[in-house]
Amino acid sequence: MIEVVRGDSPLVLGLPHTGTRIPDDVLSRLNATGQAMADTDWHIDRLYDGLLAGTTTVRTPIHRYVIDVNRDPAGISLYPGQNTTTLCPLTDFDGSPIYRPGMEPDAGEIARRRESYHAPYHVALTAELERLRAVHGFAILYDCHSIRSHIPFLFDGILPDFNIGTNSGTTCALGLERCVQDICAGATDYSHVVNGRFKGGWTTRHYGRPTEGLHAIQMELAQSTYMEETPPWTWAPDKAHALRRPLTEILTTLKNWSPA
Repeated sequence: MIEVVRGDSPLVLGLPHTGTRIPDDVLSRLNATGQAMADTDWHIDRLYDGLLAGTTTVRTPIHRYVIDVNRDPAGISLYPGQNTTTLCPLTDFDGSPIYRPGMEPDAGEIARRRESYHAPYHVALTAELERLRAVHGFAILYDCHSIRSHIPFLFDGILPDFNIGTNSGTTCALGLERCVQDICAGATDYSHVVNGRFKGGWTTRHYGRPTEGLHAIQMELAQSTYMEETPPWTWAPDKAHALRRPLTEILTTLKNWSPA
C-alpha cells in the first residue's frame, strides 16, 4: 500500500527509500548483509515531517532491496560506467552481495516485483503531480534522499552535505534550481554541490518536464548531517534540529515559487 498524504500546495515530496518492509519470501533469500538493510534512507521521513504545512507526500513502505522505485523500470543504468545498484539490487552500496548464493531474483521475479511495488508507487506519484498541476498550472516534485557520506564503492572521498540533482539543469526551471542552491550556499555550516555524483535518479529525470509545468529536483543528504552513520543508525537530535532549518527554508521557497 502506497502511503499518500495530500496537501494543497504545488509541492510534492517523494519518499522512495525510507521503507523497511521486506516480504517474507524475499527476506528468507537475503543473506545477513541484505537483512541488515544498511542502505535505507534512515529517518528521512522523520527529518522532513512537519516542516511545512500543505505539502503532499508519497511514500512506499517497501525496502529498496526488494525493488528500487527510483531506478528505471527497464533496468537501464542511470550512471553508465560508474558503480551503482540495479532495479532489484544484488549488492549493497559497498558492492557486497545481499542474497544467499543461488537465491537472486530471475527475470520473472523482477517483473512481478515491478508490477507489485514499482508501478503502484509511480501511479500514486503521477496522480498527485497531475492533481496539483491541474490546480496550480504547475507542480514541483522534491525527491527526498540520504546516503552515507563515505562509500568508496560509489564515490571518492567524503560526499558534500547537500547534493542537489536536476540532471544537469534539465528537470526544473533554472530559477528553481538556483533558489535551492542559494539556500544551501547560505547555510554556511554545510557543504553543497549541484549535479555532482548524484544528478537525480529515474524519478527526477522521468517527471522533470519543466516546459510542461512539471519541475523535479532531488536532494541527496549526507547522513552525517542528522544521524550516526553506523548501526544502529541512530537519530542525532541536535544535528537533525539544526538541519531542519535550511530544509524548512528550501521547502518554503519551493512552495511559494511560481513560474515567471
